[in-house]
This record gives sequence, structure tokens and C-alpha cells, in this order.
Amino acid sequence: MNATTSHTGRTGHTPAPTPESEPEPARTPWEDLVTSALLGTDRRRPDVDVPPGTGVPAALLDAAAVETVRRRAGLRPAAAAALPERAAPDTRPPLPAAARRRLALLLADRSGPGGSRRGSAPDLTELLPQWLAVADEYGYAAPPELLPALFDAARGRTDLRPQALRFAGPRGLWLARLNPDWKFALRTAPGGSTLPAADDTERVRRLWQEGLFAERVALLAAVRAHSPAAARELLDGTWPKERAEDRLMFLDSLRAGLSDGDETFLERALSDRSRNVRATAAELLSALPHSALAARMAERAASCVALDPARTAVQVEAPHACDPAMERDGVVPNAPPGRGQRSWWFGQLVEATPLATWTARLGGRGAEAITALPVHDDWRPELHAAWCRAAVRQRDATWARALLGTPSAPEAGGPGAVSLAERAKLLAVLPPGERAEWVAGFIDAHGLSEAFQLLGVCALPWAGALGRAVVDALNIARDAGSYPWSFSGVMGLAERCLDPAETSRLESLTAIPDEPEDGAPGAVGYWAEAFQRLAGTLRLRAQMIAELDPAGVTPRRPA
Repeated sequence: MNATTSHTGRTGHTPAPTPESEPEPARTPWEDLVTSALLGTDRRRPDVDVPPGTGVPAALLDAAAVETVRRRAGLRPAAAAALPERAAPDTRPPLPAAARRRLALLLADRSGPGGSRRGSAPDLTELLPQWLAVADEYGYAAPPELLPALFDAARGRTDLRPQALRFAGPRGLWLARLNPDWKFALRTAPGGSTLPAADDTERVRRLWQEGLFAERVALLAAVRAHSPAAARELLDGTWPKERAEDRLMFLDSLRAGLSDGDETFLERALSDRSRNVRATAAELLSALPHSALAARMAERAASCVALDPARTAVQVEAPHACDPAMERDGVVPNAPPGRGQRSWWFGQLVEATPLATWTARLGGRGAEAITALPVHDDWRPELHAAWCRAAVRQRDATWARALLGTPSAPEAGGPGAVSLAERAKLLAVLPPGERAEWVAGFIDAHGLSEAFQLLGVCALPWAGALGRAVVDALNIARDAGSYPWSFSGVMGLAERCLDPAETSRLESLTAIPDEPEDGAPGAVGYWAEAFQRLAGTLRLRAQMIAELDPAGVTPRRPA
């Protein structure tokens, strides 16, 4: 389109001065070129050189072409300065040629997530994060020429950033320092700098005392992975001087590798002036079954729970007050709206009590027998919900199994789990294979309508039994004439999580059968499109994996 034909302006933009009053800049910013193109060169003459025999519109397009090359190169035009230092070397192997072409194709698709789900073509925007995850497993280096496009994609999608930055490597951080559009990379990888070695005591101490907050968080995590005692020593040295919100973040980093060696420090944190810090310290201590706090909580909770005189059921006597000692140990005194004060205190005590306490307290029974006991006076939901939270906090698979129960149970809630969210958290405690088997049994018994949250905690790709259960349930829903859009979330999840080996089982589902009389109007066509898209996506994922692994080797970093 001729640049003089457009008369559409942008609200909020101030017209530029006339060429007579404005000195000609050395280089024209992209925004000025865009504004001139939108307004028309007859209304706003761009600040570009116009060679003899060339019109202003053509000169604008030539300048835009040059500026486009600069933008794609990742370096903004600026005054002459010293050349930047070279990027740190990237010793990772290069991408295979076919995988490099595939990445360029995925990055060229800018339709963005969240578009329409109609049609049978695979959604390339959803394949990009999967491609990055597999490439990272093999430890490949990103092609330098694709780094600008990769950062542009990650700039618009926060879900891509962790994988994109790992894949970009040191060259990516070097490039991000040259373009303010990519400053998110410097925030995510603190300062774009390399952390000192954990055993370089002097550099670690200097960065801890002088570094930015994000750098200090990353440093504390790195030192803790190398030496938990050294990390605690760093934290202890500056703890009284830290801001409350910083103390909370630093304390949260102790979750990784939490051990009994952290107890002394965490006990001191129970007296912190910040309520959030005290609550986090109490939570971490309650995850240590041999800590003094766990013993105090166990004593309090045991005084509230006992067997009835017949020793065949559980009776509960919730606490009547929340004393200062309970508050110091992390019990929040004020209940949220809709909750009784006593039940609120009781739930917190049980949640923080080591689960081994209950075997001795309730007649030597194991977790399965304990969760099967009746509970008097309608205290069962509160007691079992607290046990669910304790099992998740203490990562106790035995109690998680007991509280989940069998997936085919009529109530689909198990002896203790009372919500889908609780079931999902309990499942996350189990080994991946057992998790997938339980969810497959749940789908076989109850269908897909309530399984979405449970599918989200299963390891990828879904195990064979789970994948077959999902495909069979989708087929049953189609044959039953269900509304297809009710299962669009599960279908989208299947595109990302199904094993490509399941493609052959989908072929028979891609045909368009006769529409049933009692089915939703247009549902048959939608289902056919959805299965065609699912099969096409799985084939494309299989092809992507083959391109990243042409020699059939084992990933360097298994997922």
C-alpha cells in the first residue's frame, strides 16, 4: 500500500515537529517510521534521506527495511561506543539441521495462545513449549540466528520464559543486555551474570552482601545445593538486617533439601517480628517429624483426638483457646469467615502433627485402618481434611494412599479426600506410575467430567493405561452425544500429554459418523475435527522428537 493513502492516526500520539524545525537524526527510530506510515507521508514527512528520483513513500519503505534488519539482529541503533565483550562460550552441541528448521517454523507462528479450537490443524503455539522441553532434555545449544525470535516469543508468553532462557544459554543472556525489550531475561537470570562457585568463599560473601535481591536469592539456592550449612551461615549473618519480605523469600528457599540441621535456625525464626515469616518457619518445622515443634504439636493434637470407650470409633474434643505458645508455633488465631474458631485451631494442630503419632494414639492401627474408623459428632470431614494436608506436607505416600482410597469408590472421594483439589495434591505424593494407574481407574469408573485436575498432576507423557483411559472416555462421550465443547479442556491437555504411540488408536475416531438424533447439533463434526487435530498433533510431536534425536540416543538430562 502506498504510504500516502493511509489517514488513520493513533490516539495519544503527539504530532512530530515539521522537518524545518527538527534536526535530522543519525538514525530513524522504528516508532517514527510506523507513525509516518499510518498517518501518510503527506501529513507527516518521515526523517529519512530521499535519494534523487525516489519518492518519500519509497524512501520510508527503504528505511523500514533497514530498521527491520536491525531489529531482527537484536541490537538497537545507538551512538558509537566500545564494542561489547564477547559472549561466554556455549559448549553444548548444535541442533540437528531438521530440528533447527522446525524451531524456525514454530517461532514464525505468532497467532498466540488462546485462539479458536475449531479446525483439524495442530496448534503450533502449544507445540513450541513442548519442543523447548525436549531440546533441553538433550542439552542442545540454541542457534544464534534464532535467538531474537525466541526472546520475542518469550517476551509475550511468560510460560515460555524458563525453558527459553535455559535453551538460549550464555549467548542469550549476552544478547538480552543489548536490547531493553528483553530485560525480562536479566530479571529471570539475575543480572545476566554468572554466579560465583559455591566454594569461592570470598566472592560468595561479597555478592551476598552487595548483590541485588534476585542475585542473592539465586546465590542462596546455589550455595544451599552445595552446602546447606554454608547457606544457613550466610543467611544467619545478615538475618536481623533483612526486610520482612526478603526474609520470607530467603526462608522459603530452605524448602529444598530441608533437614534436621535447619531446625535451630527455624526455631529462632518462630520469634520473628513478621507473622508471615513465623508461619513459614512453623510450616517447615512441622515437615520435620523429629523437630521440637512437631513434638509440641503432636502433644496438643493427641489431647484432642482419642478412641471412644468401646475403642471402635474416634472422638474429638477441639481446643477451647489459642494460647500464645500455640500462636508462636504457627497456629493462626483468627478463623476465616464461615469457619468455627475451635475447628480452625483443631485443623491446624492435626495438620502440623507427625502422622506416625496416630498409630500409637489410636490403638496401634495403620493408616488404612485409622482412616476407616467412624468419627463421632460430625468431626470426620475436619479431621480427614487435616490428615490430607499433613500427608501432603510430610510427603507420606502410605497415608496418601489410605486417604485416596480406591478410584472406583462410589463417592469418588476416598476415606479422606473431600475435594478434587485435595485428591490432586495427594496423588502428587505417589510415584508417577502409581499416580497414572489411579487416575486411569478413576476415569474408567467416573468418566472425564471430574478428572481434569487429576490429569494435571500425572507425569508426561501419560502412561499407556492412562492414555488409553482418556481416549476411551472421549470416544464414549462422543458416542453418547455429549456436548463436545465440554471436553475441550481435556482434549487440549491430551494434545500436550498423550504419548505419540497412541496415534494409531485415534485413526478410527477421525471419521465423521452419522449424527445421532438426540445428540448436540453439530457435535459429530466437531468431534471429528478434534480427533483429527489430536492425531495430527501427536504425529507432529513424534516427528519433532525424531528430529531432535536423529541417532536415537538417550537424553542428556532425562525429564
